[in-house]
Amino acid sequence: MKLPELKIGKLLPRFPIIQGGMSISVSTACLAAAVARAGGIGVIGATAISLDELKAEIRKARKLAGSGIIGVNIMYAARQFTELVETAINEGIDVIFTGAGFSRDIFLRGRASDTPIVPIVSSARAAILAEKSGAAAVVAEGAEAGGHLGTDRSIKEILPEIKRAVKIPVVAAGGIVDGRDMAEMVKLGADGVQMATRFVLSEECKVAYEYKQMYLQAREEDVIIIKSPVGLPGRALKNAFTELIQSGEVPEPEECNACLKNCSRDYCIYKALVNARNGKVDEGVVFTGQNVFKIKEILPVAVIFDRLLAEFAAC
Repeated sequence: MKLPELKIGKLLPRFPIIQGGMSISVSTACLAAAVARAGGIGVIGATAISLDELKAEIRKARKLAGSGIIGVNIMYAARQFTELVETAINEGIDVIFTGAGFSRDIFLRGRASDTPIVPIVSSARAAILAEKSGAAAVVAEGAEAGGHLGTDRSIKEILPEIKRAVKIPVVAAGGIVDGRDMAEMVKLGADGVQMATRFVLSEECKVAYEYKQMYLQAREEDVIIIKSPVGLPGRALKNAFTELIQSGEVPEPEECNACLKNCSRDYCIYKALVNARNGKVDEGVVFTGQNVFKIKEILPVAVIFDRLLAEFAAC
C-alpha cells in the first residue's frame, strides 16, 4: 500500500503523519520539533499556557526543527483563544489546529496571514461547515481519541462519511497507535493520520516518569470515560482521582483563574491535568486514547516513525 500525499494549504510533509497537540505542556517544542524533523507535522499544545510561553515554545521548536513543519493546537473553549491564535500567527506558525468548539473568525485571520486552519470535527455536518468557512483540511476525530471527545461514534464510522462530504483533505484521528492502524485508516479514505497517545511514550515527550508509567502499565479495562468541567466527556486512565469524579466526591476548586469560557467548576480540570503531567497522577487526570494498552515501549520519535512506516508497508 502506498502512503497518501497530505497537502494542507501550501504545506506538504514528507509523511502524512500529524502528532496530536496535547495541552498543559504535554506536547511541547521538543516533541513537536522531533516529529517535524522525522518528516511529519509536529504540534505544540497551546491551550492553558501564557502568550509568552507560547512564543518561547514556537521559537524553540523552530530552532530545533530546521525546515520541518510546526503547528499549534488551540482549544476554542479556552478564554484566551483569540490571543493565542494571534500570537501563533505573529510568530509565523505553519498551521493551526483547533477543536472543542467552532470559530468563524479564525478563518478570516488565517486567510489574512496565509495560515492554514484545520478544525477537528466529529461529523460530516461540521466538516462541511469547516470547508465552507475556509478550512485547509479537517481532522476527523472518533470516539477512540484521548482527552475531550466530540462524539461517541467510532472513527471507522465517521471517516467515510466525512470523506464523502468534503473535497478538502481529511485526516483520521482516534485510537491510531501503529502502522496497521494507519493502513486501515488509509483504506477507509484518510489522506493522513493524527496520533497523540503514541507520542507520549516517546523520549522527547517531557511529561513526568509517573505519567508515562501509567501509560505503559495500562490495561484495556483501565481506559474509561469521565465527566469534564469543559462540558464534554473525556477519555482517561482510571486512578484515585477519576474514582472521586465518578462518585461525585471530587473537591470543588478553591480558586479559579477562569481559563475556560464556560466551566461547570465541578473540579478544576486545569489543576488536574497539571498534577498528572508533573507526576502527581493520583491527584489528577491522565488523558489517553483508547488503545494505549497496545503500546509497550518508550522510543525516540525517529524510531517510532521508522516502525510506523515499516508496519504500514507490511500491510
